[in-house]
Amino acid sequence: MIEGSCCCGTVKFRLASIPTTMGTCHCSRCRKVGASTIVFVKKEDLIWVQGKESVSLYQPEPPNKYGRCFCKVCGSSLGEILSEDDSFPIAANALDGEIGLKPQFHEFVAEKPAWYEICDEAPQSEGHPS
Repeated sequence: MIEGSCCCGTVKFRLASIPTTMGTCHCSRCRKVGASTIVFVKKEDLIWVQGKESVSLYQPEPPNKYGRCFCKVCGSSLGEILSEDDSFPIAANALDGEIGLKPQFHEFVAEKPAWYEICDEAPQSEGHPS
């Protein structure tokens, strides 16, 4: 069982299995909300321990379509943890321990700031990986 939480501990959850994929998004939106490195989890693997009611959803204006979740108390980024999709990304920073994954892709590298250097061999794409 993989434990996860926000910074203040108000939000706690568990994952019944290791996330399927880890990657880093370099788009300005993901960087702004502090969720650049994400892991994809299956809806059926997410187990709420406490604090689901303390998760807030920021829904952007079109053309942006992906909402971003965060703890109402401390502001920790939680990715799309309230998603109803079968699989969705959550912020890797919300996981409390090691999961044995390394980034498997880098997306939106065209938006990457010059000060950030990609230091692994994961495939890179200008947008979402194909």
